[in-house]
Amino acid sequence: MANAAALRLWKAETEAELAARDMSIDMSTTVAKRLKQYQAGFIENDAIFKELWTLYPHEEPVSVDVVYTGYRLPDGRIAMLCEARGIAEDAPETLRSAEALLHTDVMISLFTKTGRELYMNPAARNTWRSETTHLPDVFVNSSDYDSILSELELRGEARRVLQIKSDAGLAWHDMSFKNCRDAATGGAATLVTAIDVTELKHARDRASYLADKDQTTDCYNRAYFQKHLEFLDSKQRDLPIALLFLDLDKFKQTNDKYGHEAGDRLLVVVSERIKACLTEADLLARVGGDEFVILLSGANSPTQVRHRVDQIQRTVCQPFFYKNKKIEVTTSIGVSVIPAHDRNCEKYVRHADVALYESKRLGRNRSSLYTEHMGRIADQRLQVEAELASAFEHGEIELHVQPCVDLYSGKVVSAEALARWRHPNRGLLMPVDFIGVCEETGLIDVLDHFVLEQSCELVKRWLKSGLDIGLSLNVSPRQFLDNDFMATLSSHAQHPDLKNGSVQLEITESVLAEDQDQVAKRLRSMTALGFKIAVDDFGTGYSNLAYISKFPINCIKIDKSFIDTLPTSVPVIRLIQRLSEEIGAQTVAEGIEDYAALSLVSEIGCHRIQGNYFSAPVPVDDIFKAVHLIETQIEAGIIASLEHKR
Repeated sequence: MANAAALRLWKAETEAELAARDMSIDMSTTVAKRLKQYQAGFIENDAIFKELWTLYPHEEPVSVDVVYTGYRLPDGRIAMLCEARGIAEDAPETLRSAEALLHTDVMISLFTKTGRELYMNPAARNTWRSETTHLPDVFVNSSDYDSILSELELRGEARRVLQIKSDAGLAWHDMSFKNCRDAATGGAATLVTAIDVTELKHARDRASYLADKDQTTDCYNRAYFQKHLEFLDSKQRDLPIALLFLDLDKFKQTNDKYGHEAGDRLLVVVSERIKACLTEADLLARVGGDEFVILLSGANSPTQVRHRVDQIQRTVCQPFFYKNKKIEVTTSIGVSVIPAHDRNCEKYVRHADVALYESKRLGRNRSSLYTEHMGRIADQRLQVEAELASAFEHGEIELHVQPCVDLYSGKVVSAEALARWRHPNRGLLMPVDFIGVCEETGLIDVLDHFVLEQSCELVKRWLKSGLDIGLSLNVSPRQFLDNDFMATLSSHAQHPDLKNGSVQLEITESVLAEDQDQVAKRLRSMTALGFKIAVDDFGTGYSNLAYISKFPINCIKIDKSFIDTLPTSVPVIRLIQRLSEEIGAQTVAEGIEDYAALSLVSEIGCHRIQGNYFSAPVPVDDIFKAVHLIETQIEAGIIASLEHKR
């Protein structure tokens, strides 16, 4: 229905023409939402709305003050009666501001000082559909409202991001509050503007959560752990805290053998096992590949700490099944206790790290509580590490060589290259004093390269000087698998001054225990380049004896531990000697210190000897003198070579 004035307002000739118009074609979403609000108001409490609207008959704007009321039709539906009380004569700015107020997504509300609602724009009304909204009831936390009132009284304005109660549920709003006046009554009022930032808040919370969490295990990560330590540094504590560093033994082998998917699944299972042992006051973080850190609250006594550490270790060290494959799990743990009175947590992190190193040094699969003695040893190791880094640059690393004698000929037939560190203050250091540090710091690569380069140059120099003996050098498992190492060997093999077979590469049994087809392939490549292959410290590892004949091995070196236990070890040495004969390899007995040992291994049939009985390792420049002295003394009978037992 439309009366004559309405037809004029809409520029319609007839009521039928106006009724035929589709008013929804260009209706904005804001207007549609406002009409829904009207409808809800009519149904719920017979509300009446008085607002300034701008209509667009034939695309020409006309602003009118309109009163909207609900009208129940005979069929039960709700119609809306719109009474335009006259065309508004307001200035364009006023009309535009009213239109903006209608369409904006910013929620704008006006409340009395007691919190009673005076006005809400459509965006605000869409959030709180009730016609009477009380400001204090909007907030989830009542303390937020009290804080806002205090700041309004002090500064006249306030701004917060707050959790509020809306008709759709809990939400987060960025809200501004300002003291003002009610334009209708002149009374004191509070203007509230709000923007819904729920999605942004959740996104930021999620980003913050992800920033603090390890994505694989859902434990806290290293960054969060560091922040937590800073928090502990600033907090007065009533009780000590036990700090545990835990890592999985041989985790890399699990990854290599079963794949990274299995490794990741193992990390998840281990984290779940640890969590099952913790209380709400404890903390677990994954700080590295297979490294976890645990903070145990209330470490009241060493007995209590030991009990909880043992519980964690027992729980973690249960078999892990992956695709019907049983994987044994063991862990090494380092423990330190942060006293309640000491806030320097970083110091105790280092203590736990030192204790973890001790657990590994003692054979893994155990836990160690930090002691001052451990700390002193660790400090010495750090000093060695710092000094070792510059030792290569300053030429402090050098080679010594130990001759190997053939009992049948009484001649020196080869020598073994051994690294030494001529320390400026501590004198000549043996490998036991620095090899471990090299392996931990990655300097082992530098050392391996140094020994290989120096050895090849040494053999060429000996040959030019008329000393025709071979030289053996140790190859670490890491070096053996390095493709760059193969390239370096190939480069040296092509040098015309390097005699074919003059350099022997000594590998350990642990290398042979790897992928044997790949190992055999690599060994054949080395021998094809002209290098000999020896197995060092034989009998202490886990070689597959059924497979060893397929490797191109030239020499087997009997470990010194068997020489030290003579004559008890005679059956083992005899077995190794027989194996060498079967595969066509030479046998070398290492660590021969006296005539008794020499006699026993000679009777077994091992006729190549290396040890202090003939000569200790000597500097490379002294090899000519050492060879001459050994062979002269053997010839003169001063040193027995057992030649008569040939």
